[in-house]
Amino acid sequence: MSLPIRFDALIFDFDGVLLESEYAGNRQVAEYLTGIGHPTTPEDAMTHFMGLSGHDFLGAIERWIGRPLPDDFHEARAVEDRRALEEGIEAVIGAVAFIRALPESLPRAIASSSSTRWITTHLDHLGIRDAFGGKIFSGREHVKRGKPAPDVYLHAADALGVDIVRCAILEDSPVGATGAVASGAHVIGLCAGSHCGVGHDERLRAIGVHDIAHDFGEVARLLA
Repeated sequence: MSLPIRFDALIFDFDGVLLESEYAGNRQVAEYLTGIGHPTTPEDAMTHFMGLSGHDFLGAIERWIGRPLPDDFHEARAVEDRRALEEGIEAVIGAVAFIRALPESLPRAIASSSSTRWITTHLDHLGIRDAFGGKIFSGREHVKRGKPAPDVYLHAADALGVDIVRCAILEDSPVGATGAVASGAHVIGLCAGSHCGVGHDERLRAIGVHDIAHDFGEVARLLA
C-alpha cells in the first residue's frame, strides 16, 4: 500500500538518510588525522565535518588540525571512496521499504553534498535509482553554494515544479539541516543512522527542524 503524504513533494539528503555512509566516512577521516598526529574520534569528525563538501569540508578539517592537509589525504580518501563504490554500503534501516511505499505520483528528489556519481552508484547498489527519475542533485555540481546554504534544496524544488514551502525535507546532519530550515521547507531531522548518537536529535532541534524522527516508521507518521 502507498503511504499517505500531506506534502506535495519530498526531498531527501542522501548520506546518513538513505545510506549508512556517514559513520564509515567519518571514521576513515578520524583514523587518518589521528595517524598524522591529530587525535580525532569519529564523533569529533561528525561534529565538525559532517554534511560539508568540497572546499568547505577541507577548510573545516584544516581549521581543526591548524595546518594544511598533507597531499596524501586526498589519495587516502580516493582509496576509501573506490572501495565503497565497488563494494556498496548498506541502507539506513527502513529506507528502501519507505521509498518503495511512496505513491508513484509523488514528486521526490535527492539533494546531497555528494557527487552525482557517488549517489547514483549507491542507488544502483540499493536497487532504488529508478524511484527518483533522474531528480538527483549535488551541492557541488548543480549550485554555486553548497550546504549549509539552502540552494541545492531550492534547486531541487524548482526541478520538481513544487513550491519549497510545500516540500518536506529529510536531513540528518546539522549542516544540512541548517540549509534545509533556511529554504522554507518543512524539515524532519532524521536520527535513524548509526552515526546519530546521544544528543543528536537535540542538536537538530536547536537548529529549528520542525520534527524529529528516529526511524522511518516515525517519518511515515509525521508525513501522513
